[in-house]
Amino acid sequence: MRKFLFMISCALALAACQTTGTTYKAVSDPLPKLDVSFASTAWDGKSVPKDGICQVNGGKGDTPELMVSGIPAGANAIVVEFSDRSYAPHDNGGHGKIGYDIAAGTSKVTLPKVPGMTDKGLPVGTWIEMNNVSVRDPAPGYRGPCSGGRGNTYEADVKAVVKPAKEGEEGKLLAKGRIRLGIY
Repeated sequence: MRKFLFMISCALALAACQTTGTTYKAVSDPLPKLDVSFASTAWDGKSVPKDGICQVNGGKGDTPELMVSGIPAGANAIVVEFSDRSYAPHDNGGHGKIGYDIAAGTSKVTLPKVPGMTDKGLPVGTWIEMNNVSVRDPAPGYRGPCSGGRGNTYEADVKAVVKPAKEGEEGKLLAKGRIRLGIY
C-alpha cells in the first residue's frame, strides 16, 4: 500500500510540474510529408543502440541525431515527439517532446542529440516542449527507450511548425513525418 501511495504522490508531483506543450493546428489536409532519417549509423531503426537506452537500464538516454528534409517555407521550428508505441501511457509523445528552432527558409536540417532526463545543458536553440511522463523515474525532458528489453517499439513523430507569437496561443502544423527508432 505504501508503494502504491508513493507512486500516486510521484505521479501527482510530476503532473504539477509537467509542461503540456503547445497545440499546433494543421494548415492543410493531408499535410505534406517530411523525410526523416538518422544522422548516425549507431541508429538503424531495427534495435535501439545501447547508448540510446535510458540511464536506468545502463544507457546514456540521449535522443538520436535526425536529418529532416522537405521542410516547407514558413516553418520556424521542428518538434519531435518520442513515443513507446507498445505501452499506451508512453505513446503520443510520452517519452517527451523536444523543440528545435530553425532559420526561416530552411528546407533541410540536422537536429542535434539532446541529453535525456534533464532540462539542463540542452543544445542552443532547443527546448523541452513537453516532459516525459514517467512515474517510475520522474525527471524533466526526454526519456530514452526504457522497457527493459521487452521488445517494445519506439518511434518519433517529427513536425515542421510555426511557433505561436505568444505563450498560450495555437501554433501552425505545416508538415509531418515519422521514424522508427527501433525495438527495445
